[in-house]
Amino acid sequence: MTTTAPAPSVGTRSRPATIALWTLQVLLGVMFIVGSGAPKLFGEAYAVQIFEDLGTGQWLRVVVGLLEVAGGIGLLVPRLAGLAASCLVALMVGATLAQLFFLSEGFWFTPVILGVLLGVVAWVRRAEIARVLER
Repeated sequence: MTTTAPAPSVGTRSRPATIALWTLQVLLGVMFIVGSGAPKLFGEAYAVQIFEDLGTGQWLRVVVGLLEVAGGIGLLVPRLAGLAASCLVALMVGATLAQLFFLSEGFWFTPVILGVLLGVVAWVRRAEIARVLER
């Protein structure tokens, strides 16, 4: 006699998949908080120069820094992780466009790679995004 395990219900993930997802979220969260948002908020010279080159003024640097820190924190909160990832994808689209059309350095691939990784998080957590938006 053989028995089969019940099929996992919709919305459940295997333990390795959950560990991989959380590892990605933590790495992205730390990167956005410490590696990207904080330097903008603290006025690190390179961040100041980027927004000077954009010609937008330093107010946009502060806004982007706040959004990146908030998104990074959101990636670490289970209920908000998917929504935070989605919002950061939109921010990475803007960063890619700025790199392509307004800045001469040409590091457009960095926000593209981050956007793809964030898109993976948003896609995997799409059901959770819907639950947050219903409230």
